[in-house]
Amino acid sequence: MVIHNHDAFLSNVAAHLGRPRRTSGVKRPTWSVRPQDRVFAGYSKEELIAVLKKQCQAIHTDVVEVKQHELTQALTDTIKRYEGKTVIAANDKRNALYGLDQFYEQLNEEIDVHIWDAQLGKENQIIAERTDIGISFSDITLAESATVTLFNDKHHGRSISLLPKSFIAIIPKSTIVPRMTQAAQQLHMSVEKGKDVPSCVSFVSGPSNSADIEMNLIVGVHGPIQATYIVVGD
Repeated sequence: MVIHNHDAFLSNVAAHLGRPRRTSGVKRPTWSVRPQDRVFAGYSKEELIAVLKKQCQAIHTDVVEVKQHELTQALTDTIKRYEGKTVIAANDKRNALYGLDQFYEQLNEEIDVHIWDAQLGKENQIIAERTDIGISFSDITLAESATVTLFNDKHHGRSISLLPKSFIAIIPKSTIVPRMTQAAQQLHMSVEKGKDVPSCVSFVSGPSNSADIEMNLIVGVHGPIQATYIVVGD
């Protein structure tokens, strides 16, 4: 990721602080107390899944736990339960790994399936807006808040999880971590190692929920009205 005007921006900040810009001798502080690291510390994947399932009840999200060879059947059952006639999915490299390329081809014989196409640009968003179900893989899954983290890029638009009426998140078991702390650490480590990080990272916790008006919970105001998480054993 290229950061434009980096030096000029920092020099301007230093000038407004009334001092020269420091380019060396700056060290990240080491905190003696880090309570955020202790939440669910030492939990196994199975224990974290139990935490995830419990939180999903609070955010009105269904959870299905399957083995990898059972994934396509779980998707078929969920699409039928949602009465989906149209589906949009990310053009994810994991589609091939989990046998979804062939699944989507077969599914397209019965209903309309659109795989996000970078060459279509904004047209993908229009399609997503008219689609019944969006399907994405979770890149990091936060057990504490039942949140799926989506690395959005040109092959995986954020509209997939925002605009369709229903959302299905495929959660590889290996992606499950205790909480936001670990997600932030993973992103930071990627930056430290010089890896490209997505320009947009979406944190999605079940269907759209809003209680802004008199604290009355309304589902589906600004996003999907229902959501299912499919946890897949790696």
